[in-house]
Amino acid sequence: MKILLTNDDGIEAPGLRLLAEWAAQLGQVSVFAPKYQQSGKSRSIEIHNPYEVKKTDIFGDIEAYSVDSTPADCVRIAVLGMHKDFDLVISGINCGPNLGGDIHYSGTVAACFEAAHLGINGLAVSSAFNSFDNAVKNIGRVYKEIRTRRMFDFTRIINVNFPEAGDEILITRVGPAIYSDTFEFLPDGTAKPCLVCLYRGTQDLTLDTDAVMTGHISLTPLSEDLTDLSAISRTNVG
Repeated sequence: MKILLTNDDGIEAPGLRLLAEWAAQLGQVSVFAPKYQQSGKSRSIEIHNPYEVKKTDIFGDIEAYSVDSTPADCVRIAVLGMHKDFDLVISGINCGPNLGGDIHYSGTVAACFEAAHLGINGLAVSSAFNSFDNAVKNIGRVYKEIRTRRMFDFTRIINVNFPEAGDEILITRVGPAIYSDTFEFLPDGTAKPCLVCLYRGTQDLTLDTDAVMTGHISLTPLSEDLTDLSAISRTNVG
């Protein structure tokens, strides 16, 4: 199996190195990751200016490139630029969860959406903010569960979130956003975003948000289809 690894925390992020160590057991691994931190960049790509793509040896024998652009561009340059073939794209391990409506902004998850757009299965992996230990401990179990359930037969994108502690695996749906922002307008004319937590804890374990917040591992299949099928069906009535 040929595996492409990327992330949005940057090529030197510890979560990516831990992911590479595990993924090397599954098959042939290549790393294409952002040169700098790209969290919150969602699926943005560079279409106007050239950017650096530089080979690096920081992963030892694993082929690796530092890409001075977004996670989505990391996937694009590997597949469309260098014409490499992959069976799976794994993005992570992200430092912090990617849950609920906040996944719209996630560069980690966006890399998997870009993979799906190019016909490749994508697995987004995120951990608790303060430790990768539970993710490293259980990622093999989670991947086995995905294969046992044959989840990639039914979807191209799976979003995995590990709590700080807890190993029960739940199949979940996307919950509401956990975070929003207020803005502080500074004297120099700039505006500073200030994070606001929206989570209230509904204890609904069918939601990725509540599952992870209560110590469960969540697996959430995601869809690339943007069509509102219910609106089409209602519009066509009569």
